[in-house]
Amino acid sequence: MRRKLALLFVALGFGGFLAINNLTPAVGSNHTAAIMSIDGAIDSASADFLARGIVSAFEGGHSFLIIKLDTPGGLLGSTREIVESMLASPIPLVVYVSPSGAQAASAGTFITSASHIAAMAPATNIGAASPVGSGGEDLPETIKDKVTEDTAALIRGIAGRRSRNVKALEDTVLSAVSYTAAEALEIGIVDIVAQDLDDLLAQLDGRTVQLDDGQVTLRTEGISIVTISRTPLERFLGFLANPDIAFILLTIGGLGILIEFLSPGLLGPGIIGLIALALAFVALGSMPVNWVGAGLILLAMGLFYLEAQAPGVGVFGVGGAISFILGAFLLFGNLSFGPFVPQLPAAPRVELSLWVLGTVTAFLLALIFLMARATHQATKAVVYAGATTIGEVVGQLGHAISDLHPSGTVYVAGEQWSAESDDGEPIQNGKEVIVLAVEGLVLRVFQADKESLGDES
Repeated sequence: MRRKLALLFVALGFGGFLAINNLTPAVGSNHTAAIMSIDGAIDSASADFLARGIVSAFEGGHSFLIIKLDTPGGLLGSTREIVESMLASPIPLVVYVSPSGAQAASAGTFITSASHIAAMAPATNIGAASPVGSGGEDLPETIKDKVTEDTAALIRGIAGRRSRNVKALEDTVLSAVSYTAAEALEIGIVDIVAQDLDDLLAQLDGRTVQLDDGQVTLRTEGISIVTISRTPLERFLGFLANPDIAFILLTIGGLGILIEFLSPGLLGPGIIGLIALALAFVALGSMPVNWVGAGLILLAMGLFYLEAQAPGVGVFGVGGAISFILGAFLLFGNLSFGPFVPQLPAAPRVELSLWVLGTVTAFLLALIFLMARATHQATKAVVYAGATTIGEVVGQLGHAISDLHPSGTVYVAGEQWSAESDDGEPIQNGKEVIVLAVEGLVLRVFQADKESLGDES
């Protein structure tokens, strides 16, 4: 939030500097108005876009900014950021809930109320602003009371600042009341009901708005409209703010790094993994997330690595699968059989689709199984290829390259071997040894000069 306010203060400070030099870009210096659209769930990307829109409209010298709004609700934190930006706006703000059939539910109620002039199209609605959990579920009683009272205080503060019906707006929080456009106009929640943009502009003409530095009278006859659109970066960040996208990116990131560890030097999987992880954390940062869930997903990748390194054990693979599924469940605290795009009821549900979880998990487990089997087959091939050599070392002469007490290391047939003294007697480093037998990959040896001494006697 500090960054957004800083942008506004920089804009105001820049305006003050220009005033000193008689170059002030006064509000309405151009006979134009800016317009921007906010639709869908309210999240951090929406808050950033609106803050930029206010600064752009002010710096562009527009008379006022129209915010077309259609939202089912959103994150309370992002809503607070938007409200703070709107209450600190140096330019008149007009929120227009449109087109017909649109809504300003939940978070949209706060945004509409925070405008200098609130307008709605016919057949739209506003209200139902009671706080709920990130999955749309009711909050625990104690937490609900605290959050509800805090949210009610926020809406009362907005209503008082903008001279709106405090009781009616408070009821949208305490009792989840919702109003039609006509009802909202009648009880003093909104100022205008307009059929379309032209009708809105006609009704805005001559209205007076109170800014921090004085009153501004809006003149809309013959005014030109300039659209403020989302930048490619803002659209991309909005795309990332999706639980399914964040989960897929987190999985790709962990998998890429896993493959890089299993096959050092490939570089490609590691680079892709790091990029995917970075994008995943950007996406997760814009949503309410249980970071323990993210940690469990990454832990699963570590367990899959151990399974690939020790194939046939199975416990690491099973543990990894459990950790992965549990982490996915905890990541957003909710699962659903909904489609890929999250459903948005009165408050947006931040949840992971079970179809996405099932598909990604099945693909990941199949890949881990194939990797583990390939490693296991490669290990068997190495043992099989060396079987003849292992058999041939029996009876061969070598020498100790460490002290055997009674275990140590010997050099036989051009290779280093783990070895044990057959009679348990120590064998010093450098002494010649003869291989008596092979037990697994450990040679049983005895000291060669002892055999010679026995023959001479």
